[in-house]
Amino acid sequence: MSMLLRRLSSLGLGKPHVSMRSSLLLHSRGFSTSLLQTPPCRIVLAEPCGGDLGKLVVMNLNKLECKDLEKKVPLELVDDEDSKIIIGASGGWIATLKEDGVLRLQDDFNPVASDTNPKRIPLPPLVTLPHCQTKIITNVSVSSSSPEDDEDCVVAIKFLGPQLSFCKPAGKSGKPEWTNIKIENPCFYSSRVMFSKKDNMFRIPGSGGHLIGSWDPYKPSNNPTFQRLRFKNMPKLTKAKQNLMDLCCRSEHLVESRPTGETFLVKQYKKTIKITKVGIARMRTKALMVFKLDNEGNAVYTQEIGDLVTFLSMSEPFCVPATSFPGLYPNSVKFHDFDESGFVGLKSTRVWSRSYTCSALLHSTTKYYRVLDLDTESVFLFCYTISILPTNYVININ
Repeated sequence: MSMLLRRLSSLGLGKPHVSMRSSLLLHSRGFSTSLLQTPPCRIVLAEPCGGDLGKLVVMNLNKLECKDLEKKVPLELVDDEDSKIIIGASGGWIATLKEDGVLRLQDDFNPVASDTNPKRIPLPPLVTLPHCQTKIITNVSVSSSSPEDDEDCVVAIKFLGPQLSFCKPAGKSGKPEWTNIKIENPCFYSSRVMFSKKDNMFRIPGSGGHLIGSWDPYKPSNNPTFQRLRFKNMPKLTKAKQNLMDLCCRSEHLVESRPTGETFLVKQYKKTIKITKVGIARMRTKALMVFKLDNEGNAVYTQEIGDLVTFLSMSEPFCVPATSFPGLYPNSVKFHDFDESGFVGLKSTRVWSRSYTCSALLHSTTKYYRVLDLDTESVFLFCYTISILPTNYVININ
């Protein structure tokens, strides 16, 4: 399979089709010089190497070169389209939930972590608050990259709906337990949580982006700190562009740039382009807006984020310097979702997107793979269960 992927790359056919249930970001905040030199790459698959393990095959995103690694990972993590083991990722760790009902943090996809002595951190059983649910998890966030021995490390889980839960895996109290918060304001129900190193707070943007809630990781409570944003320097849109954006579904992403200390709010606009025969809406990004935030609550629209490349997916967004990884485009935003991937050059505001054909999802003989972005001050895109299908690149000018 890896030889086939290399052949596709050499022929200039681009990356194989990806049919994704989710895209997750993994950002290791504790890093070394060697990690900083790790190029952005896509973890394409794991080739069985005996027992229940497989060796990873990666493709560098800045050079599109495939490479076989000696890194071994459990095959169940790579081929889990039925069990849905991976539920989130943050801080160099993936969060898994198996049939035993135990939520675990694992470092299997950290490229420098040991594959002979992988770390498994079991968390206490989830507790569901009244009028809440814990079956659908929006995302997972950790406050440090060492949850196994950092007594101050806090894990936050945001569920779809009002529940937000915190846990200290290595806390001094001995046996870890969840602190569960019920968020009253419904504008946060579908939002994702991120950890701000600059503010040392877990933060969630409200729907529309006008409100940001912040929770102290050491004293979480039902009374968070709120910040209201004032949008400034708004661009003048054509009537056609405004009408298009009004028809879109909007999502908000808080992004903190560790290299520069800046905080950005990214608004992504996606429009339904097709309803499949089984009633699934196919969506495509039509516009994207970036706002730079300051401590006074000003959200200033910008088309200039310098050398940074911002990555969006189904987990915590992050930024990396393009000059650290030659081949990446500075001043841009890359996004990966279950049915598309692409990027936006902020200066031109053009949206380049790749849509994925979902018809094969109806065939039981077809296998698929999904994408997991991993960043250890580098970017890793984990794709599993392979299907090579036709794809198309589309440039959205409007």
